[in-house]
Amino acid sequence: MNNLLHRTKGDKVIWTIVFFLSAVSLLAVYSSTGSLAYRVYSGHTEYYLFKQLSVLILGLMIIYFAHRVNYTIYSRVAQIGFLVSIPLLMYTLAFGSNLNDASRWIRLPVINLTFQTSDIAKLALFMYVSRQLSRKQQMITDFRKGFLPIIVPIVIICALIMPANMSTALLLGASCMLVCFIGRVPLKYLAAMVAGVVVLVLLMFFIASISGNKGRTATWEKRVESFFSKEDSDVPYQVQQANIAIAGGGTLGKGPGNSTARNFLPHPYSDFIYAIILEEYGIFGAFLVLSAYLLLLLRSIRIFKKCPFAFGAFLSLGLSVTLVIQALMHMAVNVQLLPVTGLTLPLVSMGGSSVIFTSLAIGIILSVSRHVEETEGKQEMANVAVAA
Repeated sequence: MNNLLHRTKGDKVIWTIVFFLSAVSLLAVYSSTGSLAYRVYSGHTEYYLFKQLSVLILGLMIIYFAHRVNYTIYSRVAQIGFLVSIPLLMYTLAFGSNLNDASRWIRLPVINLTFQTSDIAKLALFMYVSRQLSRKQQMITDFRKGFLPIIVPIVIICALIMPANMSTALLLGASCMLVCFIGRVPLKYLAAMVAGVVVLVLLMFFIASISGNKGRTATWEKRVESFFSKEDSDVPYQVQQANIAIAGGGTLGKGPGNSTARNFLPHPYSDFIYAIILEEYGIFGAFLVLSAYLLLLLRSIRIFKKCPFAFGAFLSLGLSVTLVIQALMHMAVNVQLLPVTGLTLPLVSMGGSSVIFTSLAIGIILSVSRHVEETEGKQEMANVAVAA
């Protein structure tokens, strides 16, 4: 045990955030799934608790082993991951498991496990974009040699994710644009790219409306219209129940396990778990969760500033940015600041593949942090030797 702790490196604050969010996840998932487990599993209310606990333990193991790997190896894996993601996303669109008119999952035949291929694609894309940004810094202002090799992979992955999961595609694209901006990509190129995306999305809605085959666009239209509508009757049912949960929570909440909205709120253990946290722990508890994600971003910015190599700096910042933006969007949806999406709360919402790939992303961030610590340690030793 002591040897394991001795070998655990990286930013201690980020490690603390991981354990804090894991504890929040266990409490929130157990509370929000108690009634469901009682009905489905004949009174065994702890079923989903133990399931989530096993997933989180697996996630902690992934974080540990990922942070022990030299982060430069992820640069070599980036190209393979990006190339593998493309056929996986195409296969998911054509043959993936369908839920709510969206093909987002692939089911593994033998172990009967489903996972979202977009989780793999997000991780692979950030590794690849970080690699490209670090390699193209000397020619970053050149449109053909600097900008296109970075933006084309982003467009391909986001375009393949968008038909089934528009919110994830927009989140991924926005996160990549932010990292590109930090990576000194000219603002005029990024602005042109954003304008092009807006035009393409509007064109997609227009074509769907005139063709009569709306598919997922009908769902997106309904969500946006209900969000901007001033009629109470147009407010989606899940938003109504989330508002009731938040109003009942007050400042300090009803206490752990005392949620009533969990019996009425759809997906209280995933898409609307922040509403359950607000109900049971109040504004104070919800603020602590929000602060944990913001602190994760601040510590990653610190790693970005201290990392001596561009790839590690962009990689740690890019992965943390997408996790934090996803968390903020999830919270904004739960408090009715954004239209309803299917985004989960990273490392807190119940899930298998989402927790695993979030853990892998955090492990990579900690790998970069470990390298920064070792570099600083060597520098201090060299300074002491010179002074002596």
